[in-house]
Amino acid sequence: MSHETILWITFAIMVPVALGLDLGVFQREAHKVKVKEALLWCAVWISLALLFGLAIYLMLGSGKAVNFFTGYLVEESLSVDNLFVFLLIFTYFAVPDRYQHRVLFWGIVGAVVMRGIFIATGITLLENLQWVIYIFGAFLVYTGIRLAIQKEQEVKPENNPVLKLFRRFVPVTKRYHGQKFFARGRGRRLATPLLMVLIVIETTDIVFAVDSVPAVLAITRDPFIVYTSNIFAILGLRALYFALASVIQRLRYLNYGLAVILAFLGVKMIISSSYFNVEIPQLVSLGVVIGILVISAIASLLNPEKNQKQDKAGEE
Repeated sequence: MSHETILWITFAIMVPVALGLDLGVFQREAHKVKVKEALLWCAVWISLALLFGLAIYLMLGSGKAVNFFTGYLVEESLSVDNLFVFLLIFTYFAVPDRYQHRVLFWGIVGAVVMRGIFIATGITLLENLQWVIYIFGAFLVYTGIRLAIQKEQEVKPENNPVLKLFRRFVPVTKRYHGQKFFARGRGRRLATPLLMVLIVIETTDIVFAVDSVPAVLAITRDPFIVYTSNIFAILGLRALYFALASVIQRLRYLNYGLAVILAFLGVKMIISSSYFNVEIPQLVSLGVVIGILVISAIASLLNPEKNQKQDKAGEE
């Protein structure tokens, strides 16, 4: 049995067990997830990713370990930017705090499956159609530019085509029924608003994947590294949301940092093609990603004037 097969088996066991403990033991009763609890779970998920990365280093070598950590960091960084979208969705549907974890949990489970499909499709296209690398690279650069110049993210769940289709064929209750996605009423089974929130979260993740999967494929095309780094970042997304939801809007320069990272990865992908044949060293890529994130975070902390004005205006 090869080392990679052993790691695949370990990953296949670790993820379901961790998710099962999370929902079946620690989150059995619906409750509001406080910052202290969220930070503890952040530490758990990050520790699991670090341990898995260490196992990759010991069994597959430093090159793949560096790619794993770079992919993990890029995916986690893009996820931070998307936390604000989750906040808007929960606000729009007025989801009680104690039910938000359950929605995000099943949203993550769906994302684990969908990311596998997206990654397999992306790798297949790159291996069989060489010119696709230019499309992926250009798309990443375009996404970076769009992220840098956009003023504000708008989420309009009422315009979600999947949600519109769902509402047309499935009767929905007007109020929440605890953590249930379905409830009985008028002698039949009805969907609850919580299920609609889950549908919006799932379809929103598909949009996220369109950005994040090409970004990780710009780092490596190894299916094992791409998928595991993606999933480990996604698994910690729920805890990260509850830990950062109250402060995410204060990171005013995060979008610019992510924009530069996406543009960098797009250029990296394009120049690695057979035409240019220029490879940026793995450690350089990791250093660039970490450096840009640190600079954008420090800049946000050192220059919070705009956020302070917004807070004062809101208080008035």
